Amino acid sequence: MTDKTDRAENEIDSGRRDFIGVAAGMTAAVVAPGVLLHTVAAAPRSEPVTSDVRWGLLVDTAKCADGCSACVEACNDENGLNLQTPPEGEPDRKWDAQKAVWIRKVKLQDNQTGRVTNLPMMCQHCEHPPCVDVCPTGASFKRADGIVMVDRHLCIGCRYCMMACPYKARSFIHQDTTDQLTSVPRGKGCVESCNLCVHRRDYGEASTACVDACAAEGHHAIVFGDLKDPNSAINQKLKEIPSRQIREDLQLNTGVRYSGV
Repeated sequence: MTDKTDRAENEIDSGRRDFIGVAAGMTAAVVAPGVLLHTVAAAPRSEPVTSDVRWGLLVDTAKCADGCSACVEACNDENGLNLQTPPEGEPDRKWDAQKAVWIRKVKLQDNQTGRVTNLPMMCQHCEHPPCVDVCPTGASFKRADGIVMVDRHLCIGCRYCMMACPYKARSFIHQDTTDQLTSVPRGKGCVESCNLCVHRRDYGEASTACVDACAAEGHHAIVFGDLKDPNSAINQKLKEIPSRQIREDLQLNTGVRYSGV
């Protein structure tokens, strides 16, 4: 009886492992009302985040196409922002002003030459982030690898960080979040912004949604990588073309750089 019992228990354990393996490899599944299971293709990180790397972006505005919104749409899809729905009876103008936006396309015009430049604007992942300085609860913080984030469990919705951000890069969630992805939890009353696809970082993936979408459109205007690695793609590109920070006068040492501005 003991051998039969042991074999039965082993078969049950094996079945459980097989089920977990299948579930982890699913593309998308509903795990609870309004919650979707996001694709996870690799194992999560096993080591703590360190300051050995600093993640950043380089945007070549000469390649950023007028009218293209691929990076914005990809960001929305990746982070579940496309699942937002306006409250019933909400005027379009009010909803457009209140819905969460992590990347927005901006047009800059040179007053002297009239030259117009298109660029995506998102959290700049400052080395010295003003949003972190003013946060009273520690909800706004910077990871060791340079990614600036918001801990939604600590955020009290005071929005001091939104006022402190010189890039207007943060959004406040006004409505209940009836749909969201498990990889990017969101909640009413919290502030949020671009986090350089941190869930991808923690699963060892090499790019961001905006970079992939821009490349798929054939523009290749955005490069992602480790700013501390002299051999990284972003550093190689920084050696090739001149770049600058937006609002360099603030001396924030941003992790996002722009060429052609």
